[in-house]
Amino acid sequence: MFRNGLFCQIKPIRCLRKILIITGFFLPGIRVSANDSLYIKKITDTLSSSAFFGRGYVNDGMGKAGRFILNEMKQIGLEVSEQKFTYAVNTFPGKMTLVINGKQLQPGIDFIVAPESRTVQGAGLLRQSDSVTWTNREHKIMITMVDKLTMSVSEGQANYTAFKVLKSADLLTAFSSDIEAKMERKFNCANIAGTIMGTTRPDSIIVFTAHFDHLGGMGATTYFPGANDNAGGVALMLSLAKYYKAHPSPYTMMFIAFAGEEAGLLGSKYYVEHPLKPLNQIRFLINLDLVGNGEEGITVVNASIFPTEFGLLQQINNKKQLFTTVNSRGKAANSDHYWFSEKGVPSFFIYTLGKRKSYHDVQDISATVPWFEVNDLSELLVDFADNLIR
Repeated sequence: MFRNGLFCQIKPIRCLRKILIITGFFLPGIRVSANDSLYIKKITDTLSSSAFFGRGYVNDGMGKAGRFILNEMKQIGLEVSEQKFTYAVNTFPGKMTLVINGKQLQPGIDFIVAPESRTVQGAGLLRQSDSVTWTNREHKIMITMVDKLTMSVSEGQANYTAFKVLKSADLLTAFSSDIEAKMERKFNCANIAGTIMGTTRPDSIIVFTAHFDHLGGMGATTYFPGANDNAGGVALMLSLAKYYKAHPSPYTMMFIAFAGEEAGLLGSKYYVEHPLKPLNQIRFLINLDLVGNGEEGITVVNASIFPTEFGLLQQINNKKQLFTTVNSRGKAANSDHYWFSEKGVPSFFIYTLGKRKSYHDVQDISATVPWFEVNDLSELLVDFADNLIR
């Protein structure tokens, strides 16, 4: 939502441990096999491919992703449920052309359209409003120069069209544009849930969550792959489901893939309002988003709200030297854990830190997700869950 070489600093045991993981050899106590790592990469490759067109609102991207995850949960052997709901969203299914000073710009590479923009077709002169902004009142056009193109999703459509263009030294004098926007008043989607019943304490639940939607497309050919955000989180969640299917827990283990996160945490909001199992049965919830990095550590949202559980995470990490840092962060409405913690459900949102900076752009592709720390994150999560049960 919101990175990895093989450099190992001054931690020879940890370095040896990682080399053994990468080459397929394992030290005693390591739970996650190379096949699990390959599975995580395979799922990430699939969900961020062109077939799913950014897991969004055109070409049935989100629908295809939901059905894929549902089928994957069935193959793992989970008891599965679909939770269907709708919401409003502005989409860009067709024409996506912007010409500035006679040069046609490439969508996603040179410019993005603001998510609330309306359909526009026209040309004219631009007037500079400030050092980075140009407008055309006749067509209600606004163009802003930016250092990075970062796309998002809007539940509404405005009475103007706005563009973000990569910053350059050129003054913008004239434009022509042909943009097709379509407002979907009731976009159909579904949360996907899978359950493994606990062996001795089935009424106590540990939940792993990850959102599977992303930004979809911008025009007929440009899409946002969303490999790290959040195909990778879904892949790790499914890998954990495989682990717990093979190693049953005393607690019931639940795995929820949310739709609508990028549009405003809508899937998780719908879930807490219509829970499949009583929320007061949840012992702890761990939300996974942006998990493909990690060489600079991890951050735990809600750490200061649940200090005992955060202390347990730190204790496990310090003992096993899995991550260089486990950072504490307070309450934040930045992913799907939020609505659960607002309802009193103990929950963390864990994301990884590193040098890879692609976020909400067309560069967030599977080939550049490092995955160097995924085995360590898996081990930390499993040990954390195991110790919650004791």
